[in-house]
Amino acid sequence: MNRYIYQQLWYLHRPALFLPLISTLSKLLEPLKMYLSSVLSIILLVSSAIVASPDVSPALQAILNKAHQAPLYTYPTSLTQGIIPKYIHSHNDYWRDVPFYSALSVGAVSVEADVWLYNGTLHVGHERGALTSERTFQSLYINPILDTLHRQNPNSSFLKSTTHNGVFDTDGTQTLYLFVDLKTDGPTTWPYVLKALEPLRSGGWLSRVNSTNQFISAAVTVIGTGNTPLSQVQPVAERYYFYDAPIPTLGTTFSNITSLVSPIASTNFAANFGSVNGTSLNETQLALLRNQVATAHGKGIQLRYWNQPGWPISTRNGIWRQLKSEGVDFINVDDLVAGAGLSDESNYW
Repeated sequence: MNRYIYQQLWYLHRPALFLPLISTLSKLLEPLKMYLSSVLSIILLVSSAIVASPDVSPALQAILNKAHQAPLYTYPTSLTQGIIPKYIHSHNDYWRDVPFYSALSVGAVSVEADVWLYNGTLHVGHERGALTSERTFQSLYINPILDTLHRQNPNSSFLKSTTHNGVFDTDGTQTLYLFVDLKTDGPTTWPYVLKALEPLRSGGWLSRVNSTNQFISAAVTVIGTGNTPLSQVQPVAERYYFYDAPIPTLGTTFSNITSLVSPIASTNFAANFGSVNGTSLNETQLALLRNQVATAHGKGIQLRYWNQPGWPISTRNGIWRQLKSEGVDFINVDDLVAGAGLSDESNYW
């Protein structure tokens, strides 16, 4: 037979040549097949339990499945329903996937926006290169905050007057602290910030100091930081904005600052305490912290330290715990989920 006939015969009987190998592989894979089959059965069993619990009748399950298709089961202020307010500050909040709303979703009571004034518009970003025409103080903060407040205060025929609840449905009295960090010239930029805040002010949403020099808490408390000029805040008797005073000099240079001017003071953690070895402050650092807490709280001023250690995680969490246990009011966080105690690495600190 010529080569062509040999080739045809080989192709014709080729499957038979691999039968022993296929048989061997099949035997070797049999345990794996049985294991995967068991895993699949478990997954299907769990899925069935989730979809329709054996403790729930088919009729009740049908009602549950269709509940949100009718207004009867739509709660009027459900936007923040079940969210517990937490005294954490969303540092550089504009870096979040969804500024303001991401912080709101974990219960952060304080957010921060860096603003830059260009051509009469306040743009939001960490540096000039990150600014865009779309990301403004108005679009990322003023409008979303107003929308949230309107959702938490719906019109109702059962009300005799309008309500002014805050952003959290679980605690309508909890104020949202809005830190506005001025990056461009303070005296020039600040008037534009006040103009941007007008919808919140005219709606009665802003905490203020009244004509009798009393602090009136409201849904939102605005605090100017960064290049905010103290000279445009402190002398104003009746106002709806406040100043972020420096913690280290509350007993010296800024000893005349009261809580009516600065309800919250802050400072750079690293510059104030230096480096941290281990998971807690040393004795010298701890003494400084206690002195600063006592000075601020003696004035009725709350504290926040920014630029805390972010790594290692054990150091970060240890410092968070220590600051909280020593009376620091706000924990400054870059990791919102961990700060809210909702991640595995935060270990529910």
